[in-house]
Amino acid sequence: MADPVIVLGAGMVGVCTALHLQQRGHAVTLVDRREPGRETSYGNAGIIQREAVEPYAFPRSWAMLARVAMKRGADVNYHLGALPALAGPLGRYWWNSRPASHRRIARDYARLIEHCLSEHAPLIEQAGAQDLVRREGFRAVFRDAASMRRAVADRHRVADEYGVRHAVLDSDQLAHAEPALRRRLAGAIHWLDPWSVSDPGELVARYAALLRQQGGRVLQGDAASLRATGAGWRVRTAEGDVDAPHAVVALGPWSDAVLRTLGYRYPLFVKRGYHRHYTGGEPPRLPMLDADGGLVIVPMRQGVRVTTGAEFARLDAPRTPVQMPRAHALASELFDLPNPVEPQPWMGARPCTADMLPVIGAAPRHKGLWFNFGHAHQGFTLGPVSGRLLAELVGGGTPVVDPAPYSPARFG
Repeated sequence: MADPVIVLGAGMVGVCTALHLQQRGHAVTLVDRREPGRETSYGNAGIIQREAVEPYAFPRSWAMLARVAMKRGADVNYHLGALPALAGPLGRYWWNSRPASHRRIARDYARLIEHCLSEHAPLIEQAGAQDLVRREGFRAVFRDAASMRRAVADRHRVADEYGVRHAVLDSDQLAHAEPALRRRLAGAIHWLDPWSVSDPGELVARYAALLRQQGGRVLQGDAASLRATGAGWRVRTAEGDVDAPHAVVALGPWSDAVLRTLGYRYPLFVKRGYHRHYTGGEPPRLPMLDADGGLVIVPMRQGVRVTTGAEFARLDAPRTPVQMPRAHALASELFDLPNPVEPQPWMGARPCTADMLPVIGAAPRHKGLWFNFGHAHQGFTLGPVSGRLLAELVGGGTPVVDPAPYSPARFG
């Protein structure tokens, strides 16, 4: 039997890390303050994005920066008071978004993305979650013909470089494919490889149920109580203290708080986001990214989910009633969305790094401590492959990809 391991964080990344560790013979205790899949992994667009081979770069055009500065869209908002604390990480994010740097980062990013479907697939089957998954891709739609021409040219490049499949739909073809659209659009790019999930939180919950079925423990506890002991690590849970030689920090946007108590200062920041479900109208047939509006419209079990873009704010700052009304207004131009399901929008946060790559590997200064966080917009997509990579590093196995680009030591 391999060494026991504590995994902190029951989102997609943490649950998949626990599953892969368990499959390699470790006795695993998964610890979170809430039930699995109730935080960031619940609130995303539910797309396993095989096409997302290039991470989101910081805007570099003056027109886009001016639009962001004036808070004109549903895609970006910010709290002015949060910017001083964010200046350092955002400055490095901007620097790493230079074309040459971004191309290098994208190559390392794509090595993880290319395994997203093949690593989700066995877990979906083992967890009996096939009813949640559609394998028909999603569409990025365009209101403006000029923006579509630019996007199509760039997406042809991405498809050629990384081998992801897509189809271009003109205005008539899109109208035929999505008959519920209320207005004519310029067209769409249909990404054919991604899978969509009708309830992202439920998929995480089923993965966690699989962990329990195979003998893993899932406990409520306080990640901030993590402490080093003579023999490894200890965390406080509702069922008492849990000790293990190894501990994994997979806490998403809350990872930084735990790291700071241990003396680590990484260039991390959060992007907050909102969603709300609507019923009463005919939904889109496939998930839809409104590329010009900066929102996503997704048919889900709870209704049609409308998601916003990013909000730069403190993790614990009060919610801002700005982006969601804009997103709903823009989405309502495309589909009939009369009845909100929730009394107020859901809000969550994405954990981001200044170089756009996740942090996966051994803590530089603490024996038996491991990190798996910083997946930004793609924790739901990358949970299984990054969980496998981390488990292979813990056990000394041959890693599925070269782990060097994601090493916690890369920040010095």
